Amino acid sequence: MKWVVFASLLLGLAGKASAQSLKEVFAKDFLMGVSLSGRNVRIDAERDLIKKQFNSVTCENAMKPASLHPAQGVWHWDEADRIADFCRQNGIKMRGHCLVWHNQFSDWMFTDDAGNPVSKEAFYARLREHIHAVVSRYKDVVYAWDVVNEAMSDWGENPYRESRLYKLCGDEFIAKAFHFAREADPKALLFYNDYNETNPRKARNIYEMVLRMRANGVPIDGIGMQGHYNIFGPSAEELEAALRLYAPLVEHIHVTELDVRAGQEMGGQLHFNKEGMEMTDTLQALHAQQYERLFGIFRRYRDKIDCVTFWNLHDGCSWLGEKNHPLLFDKSLRPKLAFYRVAGLR
Repeated sequence: MKWVVFASLLLGLAGKASAQSLKEVFAKDFLMGVSLSGRNVRIDAERDLIKKQFNSVTCENAMKPASLHPAQGVWHWDEADRIADFCRQNGIKMRGHCLVWHNQFSDWMFTDDAGNPVSKEAFYARLREHIHAVVSRYKDVVYAWDVVNEAMSDWGENPYRESRLYKLCGDEFIAKAFHFAREADPKALLFYNDYNETNPRKARNIYEMVLRMRANGVPIDGIGMQGHYNIFGPSAEELEAALRLYAPLVEHIHVTELDVRAGQEMGGQLHFNKEGMEMTDTLQALHAQQYERLFGIFRRYRDKIDCVTFWNLHDGCSWLGEKNHPLLFDKSLRPKLAFYRVAGLR
C-alpha cells in the first residue's frame, strides 16, 4: 500500500513538474551546474537532460592534471575538449576543475629525468607552464577555476594536508598556483575548493588560510564548498555557520560538488562504502528533505552563492555508486522525489 501511495504521489508530481528546469527555477538566484565525463555528452538522452536542466558544467576528471598532462611534453586534450566543445555549441558556461590537487596530479613535475627530486624553483616553472597551457586553452569558455583543491587537513595539529606539494613548498604552492592562474586569465574567478567545509575546525582553518593569503595579495576570489553531504548532515545550523564565516571573506562562494548520500558517510575522501543500501520510503523522504533544506539555505545566501554544481548527472554515473542514491536523477534519468522538492521551492 505504501508503494502504491508513493507511486501515485510521484506520478502526480511528474505531471505537475515535468516541464520544470532547475536552471529556470533558480534563474534569479545562481547558476545550476553539473559535472560531466565525455561519455555524458555522447549520449543523446543525457545531452538533452544537461541542456534542459543546467547552465554551468564542470569536467569531473578530464581537466585534472593527471588526465591532461600525464608526462612531460605529453598532453591528452580530447576528453576535456569534447566537453568544452559541447558547452561552446550550447552556450553553457564552464567551471575549470582543477589546476592543483595532491591526487590525480602530474607527479612527474617533482622529479628530473633520472628520477631525482627537483628543486622548488624547477617545480614552480613546470607548474606555471602547466597552468598557463590549460587556462589559456579554455579561457573562452571557462569563467571560474578551482585553482587549488583540498590543501587543508581533516585532522592533526597541522592545518595543512602534508602532501608531496606541501612537503616540497609549504603553503607557498597555494599562492604560486593562484598567481599563475591570474597571469593566464585575468578575468576568470579563482577559487580555493575543499570538502568537509562545514566542519567547524576545518572551516576555521580554511578561513584563516584564505584570510592570510588574501592579505598577502594572493588573488583568491572565492571559496568552493564541495558539498559532499548525507541525509543527516550537515545540519542547517552547521551549513549556515560556515556560510556566515566565509561570506565576509570572499566575493564569491560556489557549491562545487553537491551530492547527498542516503547513509552516514560524507566528505570527499576516496575510500567509502559503495555498496550503499536499498532505498526505502523513509530514506527517500529524508533524502528529499535534506535537499530541500540545503537549497532553502543556498537561496538565502544567493547574494554570495553564484553557482551550485551537482557532482555527476545521475546516480548511475556517480563517483559514489548508484546504491548511495546521491543525486536528483536515477540511473534511468528519471527525476526523484528530491528533484521535485528542489524544483518546487518557488
